[in-house]
Amino acid sequence: MSDGALSQDEIDALLAGVDSSSMGGLGGSSSPGPAASSQSNSESQVLQDLLSGITPVLSSNLSMMTGVSVTLSGPQVEVTDRDAFLSKLPDTVTAVKADLTAGFPGEHVYVINEETAKKLASLMNKEDNIELDEMALSVIGEVFSQMAGSQITAITDKTGNKTVASMSPQATNVPKAVVALPGGAFQAASYQIDFGDGFKAPVWEVFSTQIASALNSALNAAAAPSGGFTSMDMGSMGGMQGMNMPGMNMQGMNMQGMNMPNMGMGMPMNMSGMNMQGMNMPNMGGVMGGTPSNVQSVQFPGLNQQITVQEQGNIGLIMDVFMEMTVELGRTRKLIKEILGMGEGTIIELDKLAGEPVDILVNHKLIAKGEVVVIDENFGVRVTEIVSPLERMNEMG
Repeated sequence: MSDGALSQDEIDALLAGVDSSSMGGLGGSSSPGPAASSQSNSESQVLQDLLSGITPVLSSNLSMMTGVSVTLSGPQVEVTDRDAFLSKLPDTVTAVKADLTAGFPGEHVYVINEETAKKLASLMNKEDNIELDEMALSVIGEVFSQMAGSQITAITDKTGNKTVASMSPQATNVPKAVVALPGGAFQAASYQIDFGDGFKAPVWEVFSTQIASALNSALNAAAAPSGGFTSMDMGSMGGMQGMNMPGMNMQGMNMQGMNMPNMGMGMPMNMSGMNMQGMNMPNMGGVMGGTPSNVQSVQFPGLNQQITVQEQGNIGLIMDVFMEMTVELGRTRKLIKEILGMGEGTIIELDKLAGEPVDILVNHKLIAKGEVVVIDENFGVRVTEIVSPLERMNEMG
């Protein structure tokens, strides 16, 4: 019986800031049990299979954005925690926060080293010796925004959940100790990116346990066979003598071991005295004496399917074609007499408010919005929003 004194284990736990009640008594451990560990490993495998199927598309997208042949291989997914994960990282990293906000909400972040971030920004901006300033980090955020979009498309396709969405990815270059990671255990996927010029580097992707568990449940549910009567094994029924199925006379017929696929269970049959021991009659779905009907549901392609690698290859044939890109500060309408009356010093008031984003047009079609910046002695535009197809249609109208 306890005399009320604290054991050494309990004293150590209190000094470490751990609730002694979680120790499970003397000699207790807070490590997860075998069942929890097995569940986490199962979730890792499911997540790894999902991400592995997306990497060819991600490689193709990266190649299109950078203009070089980029290969993303892997990933290898494992359960880890903050200390173990940070031990694999260099002192300073570029982290891209891209939490899922709907569908399978939870913390989600990409991590790359500084050299990889500079390589991506340099290829995207067609500029050597680039620094990881605000503009370069904005470009990095756009790269991983495309990756996240491809992954969301695949998750939607695999699970049927059409509500999946993420926050706009935000890239920061920070010491590894301040990277925003999920608390406790989480799933970490490690890829390798190869730019085809000898430059290879790791890419990490982190998912909170909340996302991994929800994805695991949804993918397993989607993979489970649908309910219904699909087959019938009559081998255990022995003799079926005296069975009356009006409309079909098979009296005295011996069908031991006979396999009769595709027969409708609703058929009228007289099988008096018939021996059907060991008989296997799977998928009995037709009409006796007639040709079985082959009925299949119509499969319509999804409207939001990801572009395939072959289609992207075809797009590559026109990648060198020039298109006119213009930036529009604003518009207004004037009477002809007002236009004819304009001269030097005339001020034209536009329909845009001060500080509103400017429109970015390609061949006079609105594709994005941005803010005006000054680069050395030149004007530039930082893209702040990609216009949705619906907005483009409204602008055209």
